[in-house]
Amino acid sequence: MIQNDRASAALGMIVRGVEPGRAVVSMLLRNDMMNGFDVTHGGIVFALADTAFAIACNDDHHVTLASGADITFLKPTTAGQTLTATAVLRTRSGRSGLYDVRVTNDHNVPVAEFRGRSRTTNLPLPGTAAPSL
Repeated sequence: MIQNDRASAALGMIVRGVEPGRAVVSMLLRNDMMNGFDVTHGGIVFALADTAFAIACNDDHHVTLASGADITFLKPTTAGQTLTATAVLRTRSGRSGLYDVRVTNDHNVPVAEFRGRSRTTNLPLPGTAAPSL
């Protein structure tokens, strides 16, 4: 999935680690990611967390999409900092999953907490042959 994710690539996201139900993604904050108060636009932080969530929940044979997500912003960040999002599967039941993503700054201080809800589809992941659900 991430190889074809043009939005994440355009934002400069780097995948640091992937294992079943877990993903770590980082991103250097640029000046063009700042809002009118010169702090990181909330949508940029959300996008980083959402990408880690998407990678963590797509470790099966079928495309898994977000069915919803919430974020709490804890601290502002600024250009020049590197944010790291760590997504972890909390529970999965049938085709539904629940994931928590912690976003931290350069000093490993939490700057946002994201909770994502996933839903696995009947669509096979690109390049895989999978039985239908």
